[in-house]
Amino acid sequence: MSGTLTIHQAGPAMTIQDLGRPGYRAVGLTHGGAADPTALHEGAALLGQDPNSAALEMAGSGGSFEVDQDTRIALTGAQMQVSIDGEPIAWNASHLLPAGAKLTIGGARDGAYGYLHVGGGLDVAPVMNARASHLAAGIGALLQSGETLPLGVDKGGEANLTLARDSRFGAERVRIVASMQTDAFDEGTRQRFTETTFRRDPRANRMGARMDHDGEGFATGGQLTIVSEVITPGDIQITGDGAPFVLMCECQTTGGYPRIGTVIPCDLPIVAQAQPGAALQFAFVDLDEALAAETRHRADLAALPKRRQPLLRDPARIRDLLGYQLISGVVSATTDPFEKEQT
Repeated sequence: MSGTLTIHQAGPAMTIQDLGRPGYRAVGLTHGGAADPTALHEGAALLGQDPNSAALEMAGSGGSFEVDQDTRIALTGAQMQVSIDGEPIAWNASHLLPAGAKLTIGGARDGAYGYLHVGGGLDVAPVMNARASHLAAGIGALLQSGETLPLGVDKGGEANLTLARDSRFGAERVRIVASMQTDAFDEGTRQRFTETTFRRDPRANRMGARMDHDGEGFATGGQLTIVSEVITPGDIQITGDGAPFVLMCECQTTGGYPRIGTVIPCDLPIVAQAQPGAALQFAFVDLDEALAAETRHRADLAALPKRRQPLLRDPARIRDLLGYQLISGVVSATTDPFEKEQT
């Protein structure tokens, strides 16, 4: 029988996410899914399950949770303060959450989006072949305190495993390729764009992230003559006030602002996980370099299960220490093992 996850306290922007809904752009729905898909692959690797398993996405801060059966969990994405019944546990790792124990997840320390994964995934009803909430399209909703979510059937496996954190947290260099209107910006403007250190504006969500900067804005002469056309996550639109706006996973499907470039898919999590005020700098690469980077990224995701390591734990903090086999094979330091026991 499947268990449940109860949300005793929900953070301000908590949703259910998987890898999204491909194939619906023609009817006006973008792909959506996790703001940081890499985090879903990491959670799946830690639990030994499908990367498309639905998980909780927590923006900025988490909440408090309880399960009604012993459940394997994993924590990935932006590192957040986390504890079980008040005892701190490791991030980017898998754990066993006992039935009735209180899991508490606090504020983000080094990113924007954290993820709580459960063995078997969250077994909510799929909509259009996915379980991901897409708030801009009215699919799903922000999770609220008091809600109870069904757990999928966990096929079982190890817990207490960890993965090394990669370089997307705190990274500043974001690779981009030319977009539809890149050539409409003069060479001086394009050079100034790549030489500018931007700051991620607090005005950001799953639809897009505004980039703040010092100095004058960016513009192209034909800015007001562009006809709305198809756009995609990663596109960098230059809005009317001259500020760049990086489109994210829930962006619209068409737009008329000029695009100076497009963030390559494997670098989009850098933008998603940048905290307000974080420095970012964009660098143009050609299509061959972009393709090679994406190919390496996909190979790295596929190799994640092989990179899991046992989580080193302090015996003084192991709640279930007595459940471990600690004395099997113990021998005496003084007794001769070849001497027959006297009767």
